[in-house]
Amino acid sequence: MLEIIGQPAALDTIAKPPPRRRLPPWLKRPMPQPDMMFTGNVIHDLRLETVCESAKCPNRTECWSQRTATFMILGNVCTRPCGFCSVPKGKTEALEADEPERVAEAAHRLGLKHVVITSVTRDDLPDGGAEHFYRSVLAVRERTGADVEVLTPDFLGNRAAIERVIAAHPDVFNHNTETVPRLYHRVRRNADYRRTLDLLAQVKASSPAMTTKSGLMLGLGETTEELLDVLADLRGVGCDMLTLGQYLQPTPEHLPVERYVPPEEFDDIGSLARRMGFLLVASGPFVRSSYHAGEMAAAAAS
Repeated sequence: MLEIIGQPAALDTIAKPPPRRRLPPWLKRPMPQPDMMFTGNVIHDLRLETVCESAKCPNRTECWSQRTATFMILGNVCTRPCGFCSVPKGKTEALEADEPERVAEAAHRLGLKHVVITSVTRDDLPDGGAEHFYRSVLAVRERTGADVEVLTPDFLGNRAAIERVIAAHPDVFNHNTETVPRLYHRVRRNADYRRTLDLLAQVKASSPAMTTKSGLMLGLGETTEELLDVLADLRGVGCDMLTLGQYLQPTPEHLPVERYVPPEEFDDIGSLARRMGFLLVASGPFVRSSYHAGEMAAAAAS
């Protein structure tokens, strides 16, 4: 049986943050030196946020060098204090009415054929930002004709808000599970595991042909049995595509890595997930929700 975590570390008697684990060899890849300036200039010229920068994604160099990025709408401040995420938390600002058009313009300039739109969580908004998602999907499609994938928050379970995003007919509706239920209280504070499953179930019930997708981070302290239970739950609500990647601690103030999962274990877990019926699975240390999302969506549709 695969083992996702080892023994928990002993408590630090002087209450100092635990030392950050040394990266194993499989997470030390040579950094390419491509020209990232074009993508960066487009993003900054249009005053846009990307999860690539805000979440300190390890794949940013690769993706930006290929003129692709994951757009983050609804501002750059999140209302939830998740223990794994480096996106700023605190007081939010008013929505920018022209943001959907700026996202669409960026997608046009980058020549994207598959556009991923995500957001911070905005529990301060009555609809959680659903109308902004709706407008962004329509603006991108009108400007570029590209496929659009949304990676949304849970909208506090607001079914009308979720329906509004569905009404934009995104090609892929992604909502991340992130971790196993036992760890939600420290990994996804103010989130709810059942609410995540209900959102994915609602998308399938409302639009059966719409592709649904979810993802989890490994190495936060989950066991294999817990992970497989989550995968079974996701298949139970008709989730089509799955991403599994290694959690990497963005700063010393964030949750520590409990274990670095070797690539062969990612391969084994991915194989198990495929046997459970997922249409497509991406499983590996550097996999992220939107990493090679266009290729994944194209393979699922073929």
